[in-house]
Amino acid sequence: MPTAAAPLDIAFARRLPKIELHAHLTGSISRECLHDIWELKRVQDPSLQLEDPLVAIPPGKVDYDINTFFPLFSSYIYKLCNDIASIKHSTKAVLSDFQSDGVVYLELRTTPRAIPDQNITKDLYVKTVISLLKEHNEDQSNAMRVFLILSIDRRNTATEAEEVIDLAIKYRSAGVVGIDLCGDPARGDVRIFTGAFARAKAVGIKVTLHFAEIAESATDEELHTLLSWQPNRLGHVIHVSDEMQKAIIRQNIGVELCLSCNVHAKMIAGSYPDHHFGTWRHSSVPVVLCTDDVGVFCSPLSKEYHLAIKHFDLDKGQLKELCERAIGSIFSGINEQSRLNMIYSEWEGWVT
Repeated sequence: MPTAAAPLDIAFARRLPKIELHAHLTGSISRECLHDIWELKRVQDPSLQLEDPLVAIPPGKVDYDINTFFPLFSSYIYKLCNDIASIKHSTKAVLSDFQSDGVVYLELRTTPRAIPDQNITKDLYVKTVISLLKEHNEDQSNAMRVFLILSIDRRNTATEAEEVIDLAIKYRSAGVVGIDLCGDPARGDVRIFTGAFARAKAVGIKVTLHFAEIAESATDEELHTLLSWQPNRLGHVIHVSDEMQKAIIRQNIGVELCLSCNVHAKMIAGSYPDHHFGTWRHSSVPVVLCTDDVGVFCSPLSKEYHLAIKHFDLDKGQLKELCERAIGSIFSGINEQSRLNMIYSEWEGWVT
């Protein structure tokens, strides 16, 4: 008798080769890793005032909304990961976690940080992260390849945004493949960044944008401004009108969709079956399932795929199509596209 096909359960989702395009480096640090860093710092400085991460960010707590999410970083995580040692430790752990979850291609994003009391400039921060990604990619035993996206925070000034573009250009040949607009969507006037994004596009740097995360950042004026930057991908894409959907489809812009983040943070109305993934997956644009901040929302990419399988009744054929559609949205170029096409065409899980 023929062997029964494996069920599309969480074990299948873990084995599935996956592409991750919307993962924030700092937001992807696990609570266990943060705890390890905290313990090391306590040994070095017994007077450390920061609370144990397992207390400050309790295991199982995932209900961070727009009002509690961003302060978690500014008031805690950035204060803990504030030197070269902790940046290296956490970055290596994040890479290991994604690879262990079956991710074969990863674009990490991070906002260049200066930490003056540690003599860390934005340049040194980016150089440090890039060196770890290069070390990972050069290890032939690693199945995952990883590249970097540099983020402009909505709270930045126009001058600070230009600094990010300078760094993206400087480290482009070393593994920076794109730039991002991120940060608290209730803050800032995005129009001040038009010149910076235009300069990036002029030299061929790819662009992804956090787009229509909340109603306040989904005005016609803001969304038309963002689309005028000719982005290659958009993240979240929640509060969009039918007209805006048509514009995105017409321009064939890839969409990065984050199920658990949107549900836990109450960025959408309802729960998983109500997520706009159900609409976008039937469109012609590349659709990529992503984690956003797995350290905060505790849902690795395999779980995101399993949630999509469960709530949208996906079969293997639909999963294969979804995965292969994402390939055209990656920022690193033809070599990685060819590698990923081969991975999906040869993966035995489609037929067993």
